[in-house]
Amino acid sequence: MEDRNAWFRRFHPTAAPKARLVCLPHAGGSASFFFPVSRALAPDVEVLAVQYPGRQDRRQEPLIPTIGALADRITALLRDESDLPLALFGHSMGAMVAYEVTRRLEAEGTGPAALFVSGRRAPDRYRDDRVHTRSDEGVIAEIRRLSGTEADLLGDEEVVRMILPVLRNDYRAVETYRHTPGALLSTPVVAFTGTEDPVAPLPDVRAWAEHTTGGFELVPLPGGHFFLTRHQDVLLRIMTERLVGAVPA
Repeated sequence: MEDRNAWFRRFHPTAAPKARLVCLPHAGGSASFFFPVSRALAPDVEVLAVQYPGRQDRRQEPLIPTIGALADRITALLRDESDLPLALFGHSMGAMVAYEVTRRLEAEGTGPAALFVSGRRAPDRYRDDRVHTRSDEGVIAEIRRLSGTEADLLGDEEVVRMILPVLRNDYRAVETYRHTPGALLSTPVVAFTGTEDPVAPLPDVRAWAEHTTGGFELVPLPGGHFFLTRHQDVLLRIMTERLVGAVPA
C-alpha cells in the first residue's frame, strides 16, 4: 500500500476547500516548487504537490524510470481524492505525467475537471534530445540553459552529485516516452507556454488541441522555459476561474 503522505504535500491544509489541484513537478523538481502556488490558492483550492521518489525527503527511495510508471502510481492514489472537483497541473515533465494520469482517470470514469499543462509540447511531438546520455557536465549545461536550477547550487559539488542521478533519470523518462494512440480526452486542456521556450515551440504546444474534445485554450506568455515563475498571477487566476469560478483575493 502506497504512503499517501510520502507522495502528496498539503502545504496549506484548509477546512472547506471548493476544489483540489494536483501539481506535478518538472525534471529534477520537487513538491516544494509549488509551495507559493499552494499558499496563493488557499483556502478555496487545496493543492496537492506531488513528491516523486528520489528527491528531498524521499532521496533514499528508488527512482521511477518511466512516465507511465509514475502515472500508474499517482493515479492509484488519486482514486481516494474524488470528494472535490479535481484538476491537474504539470510543468514540463510534469505535464506529461499529468496527461497520462488524466487518461487513466478518464478510463476509470473519474476524469478531472481540467488539465493544465505548462512548458511542454503535445504528447506526440518529439525532439531528438539525448540529454540523459550526456556527460555530467552536459546534463548540468542543459539545466543551466533552461534556468531550472539556481546557478549557486550547481557550483556546489556535493549538491551536484546528489541531483545528477535524479536529473538523468527524469530526462531518460521524458526522452524515451512515446505516446500510445487511443481515445481523445474529454477533459478541457489549458496550455501555458513561454514564447521564447527553446524546448516547447508554439506550434508544438498548440498541438495539445488535437488530444481533447473537451475544449482547448493556449496561453502564451513572455519568457523561456521557466516563464511561469514570472507570471504566476496569470496562471493562478486562470486555474482558479476554471476550478471555482472566482479570482482569489
